[in-house]
Amino acid sequence: MRPLAPRSVARIVVASSHPPFARGGHLTIGTALVDALRSAGHETELLLTPQNRFGRQGAAYLATRLTDVGVGHDDRPVDQIITLRFPSYALRHPRHVCWINHTMREYYDLWDGFEASLSRRNWVKERARRWAIRTADRRLLGRVTRLYAQSKTVRRRLHRWLGLDAEVLYPPAPPRAYRCDGYDGELFAVSRLEPHKRLDLLIRALSVPEASAARIAIAGEGPERAALERLAIEVGVGDRVRFLGWTSEDDLVDRLARCRAVCFMPLDEDYGFVTVEAFAAGKAVVTCTDAGGPAELVEDGRTGFVCDPTPESVGAAVGRLAADRALAAALGAAAARRGATLSWADVADRLVLHHSR
Repeated sequence: MRPLAPRSVARIVVASSHPPFARGGHLTIGTALVDALRSAGHETELLLTPQNRFGRQGAAYLATRLTDVGVGHDDRPVDQIITLRFPSYALRHPRHVCWINHTMREYYDLWDGFEASLSRRNWVKERARRWAIRTADRRLLGRVTRLYAQSKTVRRRLHRWLGLDAEVLYPPAPPRAYRCDGYDGELFAVSRLEPHKRLDLLIRALSVPEASAARIAIAGEGPERAALERLAIEVGVGDRVRFLGWTSEDDLVDRLARCRAVCFMPLDEDYGFVTVEAFAAGKAVVTCTDAGGPAELVEDGRTGFVCDPTPESVGAAVGRLAADRALAAALGAAAARRGATLSWADVADRLVLHHSR
């Protein structure tokens, strides 16, 4: 296959799967990538392929595979496609770059927990589906022109489960008017309130003696909110934790601008925009060694703290930041410099097949 000439203008389809009435990081990435490609002069559209309800993904793979992305409505050819996640990478095109966020994790790294919840009858069906999905993924991803992973964590999963190698390309922060207005006394956390985001670990960390001066505001909604509110009272930190609920983009930027630092310690996250958003606002990040993507970006003692996933270790880190504004400012300045090394223009240039590599 002959690559496009350097600096040529291309017609590019960016594709990601998407369920109805949902919004996730992959959609933010797709939209930002389209804007970056257009800024570089390319003619680009975002295509959303189906992501069916659980148990019906086979039909979504098939429907995506049968979707024609070879030409536009004007019968002019599409030069390249860039896909982001399952099953959008089932699209067919001779110039296909996949910048993968993740496969269907229930059939990969989340399988053990998922399997434990199944009845015997469903266990048989889901093992068959797991085999079919893994087989399809191995063949589909093994045939793309170039494969990028959005973090080392994602690359490791691809190699472990599918035997595939990928090049890491980190997404920058979503394009927003980030700023730093200082380092007030409150730490900030934002995420959907679900078990794997481990906000319970953060709340328990506030109860250790080293963190007695720390206060935190938690933004986001989710099924764990009531349990987290009860936990904060049970461990004696209810007066130092504020649950903000859903927050708008403008409010998010304001809170990032004013907070002392950001706490983000999910379990084995694919990537997690929170880290680079904090960096863009000049704020240090507290995360954990097993957090996945966030632990790849945070340099312990320089742009934040990478802690053991225990209340004692996290508590010591948040306690240091709560007690030392100058430390938070110094780490935040280094975090801003790290975040500035990531740009959507560079990402767009890497993903377009206009250079021989």
